[in-house]
Amino acid sequence: MMRSPAAVATAVRRPNGEIVVTAFRGVAARYKVLNIPILRGGVNLIETLVLGMESLNFSADQAMAEDERPKDQPSSWKQQAGMALTMIVAFALGIGVFFYLPLLLTDWTGQLLHTDWTGGKGGIAFNLVDGAFRIAFFVAYIWGISLWKDMRRVFEYHGAEHKSIYVFEAGLPLEPEESKKFTTLHPRCGTSFLLLVMLTSIVVFSFLGRPDNLGERLLRIAFVPVIAGIAYELIKLSAKPACQRWMMPLILPGLWLQKITTKEPSLEQVEVAMAAINACLAYEGDKAPSTARPVLTLSAASI
Repeated sequence: MMRSPAAVATAVRRPNGEIVVTAFRGVAARYKVLNIPILRGGVNLIETLVLGMESLNFSADQAMAEDERPKDQPSSWKQQAGMALTMIVAFALGIGVFFYLPLLLTDWTGQLLHTDWTGGKGGIAFNLVDGAFRIAFFVAYIWGISLWKDMRRVFEYHGAEHKSIYVFEAGLPLEPEESKKFTTLHPRCGTSFLLLVMLTSIVVFSFLGRPDNLGERLLRIAFVPVIAGIAYELIKLSAKPACQRWMMPLILPGLWLQKITTKEPSLEQVEVAMAAINACLAYEGDKAPSTARPVLTLSAASI
């Protein structure tokens, strides 16, 4: 899956070798008010979660041979309801594991050590411990899924995305061979973004103090889109040459983590990633409809 300022595209290779691409204009490109700094980061996070589920479903469907696909497809509203339920459950689990559970563990740790962390309401030490638990859970999750054998192929495609983006940013022809010159680690990666969200949350939550009741804990959860917005702006800032040196301490941890979430791809996988880039470029040039999701079938030789 590739994103550009105007579009989102997903490319999949079918068993017969064809590359199928679905693309459409992103919600922030359709509604300019959603492109306001800070707000756009939260919108991007939510949209990416939804599109990630859709892309996985699209990929699974296209990866099956024609005669393997089920004859009776569920109705559209059932598919949407099922996806919505899956998203709600996934989001609730994410909030529970990465934001609420660290709070409980920090409270229990304080009780075990017989300390109130700061002796007052400020809770800086509390939020540092809370953030340490959150980051530990995130890294453990990334490491855990990397042990799943089937995830290696996903991580190879992740590497293919990064290599393809490097080729585009270097102004080189979008040809798989060009990708051999570049690494699989990219500073503006989703992995880096999520880790930066974890780090940013420590600073933001420190201003909110130590939560003593349910309302204050729910307030922290309500701040998650704001935190995502701040992290998104930091990621964008890191792309500016004048900011790269002083932003490097924030970017390096994400690059280190990408050594787990990216693997060296094959040229065939890079070809698929480049097909998604080409689909996004069509929208950047206003050569595609604004809201439709066309499905294009490309032969391997056409990229």
